Amino acid sequence: MTEVILVDENDVQTGTMEKLEAHARGVLHRAFSIFIFNSKGEFLLQQRAFEKYHNGGLWTNTCCSHPLPGENILSAANRRLMQEMGIKTKLSYLFNFIYKAAFDNGLTEHEFDHIFTGIYDGKIKIDSSEVKDYCFKSLNNLQDSLQASPQKYTEWFKIALPQIIEFHKENF
Repeated sequence: MTEVILVDENDVQTGTMEKLEAHARGVLHRAFSIFIFNSKGEFLLQQRAFEKYHNGGLWTNTCCSHPLPGENILSAANRRLMQEMGIKTKLSYLFNFIYKAAFDNGLTEHEFDHIFTGIYDGKIKIDSSEVKDYCFKSLNNLQDSLQASPQKYTEWFKIALPQIIEFHKENF
């Protein structure tokens, strides 16, 4: 049984709860999303495994998850990036935001999402229980794809992307 860290609107811990229960009840909890770029400035996207408890088969940022109770958020981000994508790279904190999105299966994401970024050009080794596929997309290709087929992308990805694009413009 995996637990998530419940938080208030200031990211102060208020307790813990089993992950699926937190998503069933739509309780605000701590999460992180990682956006990896290659040295050409292309975004590394993952397609979530179809078996995921929500948003299966949708495209999203490189990696996202929840820290475990007592776990530092950066340590959790590094751990999950290695588990899901087989990537070890320096991560930098960018920003955070709160979002709430209900899904067709009755679950609700209500997360205080911490955004990290990094650059990586090496080999990728996905965990197929978490990730169905991955690809690199240029900023223009990504924006075109999002406009043509927004339903193929996760909600949190669409919310974070405008600020990630600003970061991209300033750094690539």
